[in-house]
Amino acid sequence: MWQTIPVLFKMSRPAQLLLLALVYLFGSVIALAMGAAFQRAAFVAGLLAFIPTCASIHFANEYADFETDALTERTPYSGGSGALSASGLPRRIALMAAWSSLLLAGLVAVYGWKSGLIPPLALAILALGAIFGWMYSLPPLALAWQGWGEVTNALLGGVLVPIYAYAVQAGTVNPAIILACLPFGLLVFNNLLATQWPDRAADAAVGKRTLVTRLSARRLRWLYLCAASIAFISLLVFKGSVFPGLVAWSSFLALPVVVWGWSDFTRRRSPFTSVAAMLILLVVQTAAWWAGLVHS
Repeated sequence: MWQTIPVLFKMSRPAQLLLLALVYLFGSVIALAMGAAFQRAAFVAGLLAFIPTCASIHFANEYADFETDALTERTPYSGGSGALSASGLPRRIALMAAWSSLLLAGLVAVYGWKSGLIPPLALAILALGAIFGWMYSLPPLALAWQGWGEVTNALLGGVLVPIYAYAVQAGTVNPAIILACLPFGLLVFNNLLATQWPDRAADAAVGKRTLVTRLSARRLRWLYLCAASIAFISLLVFKGSVFPGLVAWSSFLALPVVVWGWSDFTRRRSPFTSVAAMLILLVVQTAAWWAGLVHS
């Protein structure tokens, strides 16, 4: 037991869970800025159901990627946690942890729904995220193995999570929240391209057909540039109608790091600059949405 607990903790990817909690906060702040009243108990209940759901997806990914994670040379941002292969524990530990976390998340979510804290729409969105989060790694879809992993993960982590947080607070979904998440979701996509790049040889060796293993470095750099361009153009196109001026203009603080990330992509193994660009945009936009809320 004392050997297993630290391994489970590492496999849950606590740094990523913290990041996802920040994305949940991001969606909640947008909901308030768009007119929802803050529901403290709902916020907590939604988060308590959300975190074990994310942990279950991470455990499922550790189980599915056991072979490729054992072959790759990890970076702080890619290659999984590496905890399972290093521990010598049986692979099934990850799958058992995934099911246990999902069961916990389901119990919390149903309790939150029954007690009136988690709206039915939010519950449905959470369930949808759990299904496709598992299908990212595991059969029958195994999206990450079929070239759809980067798109799926960007939609889940960059768009669906803020929408879920919005629904927890508002009980409904304003279509504007989808556009409000678009720049962040596109930078999440670029972040995923960059974090997959160091794993391309190991992924190809085990038959995991990610976009990075399918496309040439030149095409990947064009794809990265297109996603980044759409992200910042959308800020200008929807300024005023979706993005308050403060949110739109402050988001450009991340642009130099995005350009740096593009210049590094496929030329360096470390995805640090792409990760940093995504985080900067998340923090800046959350702060800007909150500042507009405070001063309204």
